[in-house]
Amino acid sequence: MHQRPPPTPMLQAFVCAAQTGSFARAATELNLTASAISHQISGLEEWWDVQLFERHSRGVKLTAAGEALLPVIHSFFTI
Repeated sequence: MHQRPPPTPMLQAFVCAAQTGSFARAATELNLTASAISHQISGLEEWWDVQLFERHSRGVKLTAAGEALLPVIHSFFTI
């Protein structure tokens, strides 16, 4: 676990994927590829050593940890 906060692009990818329920839709909104979003999310999960999404063939769903984290990170971008 890191002492400093994770990079902003990881946090943006997390919020967008959580809101859209899809790495592909998040990629479209952030002008990235779905692979880039997936890498950002994987990096964030490694950063905090916790799984944030359940990955399914039709999209993604937040885990309990992701649900707890979303309002905190979302508020970071709305301040």
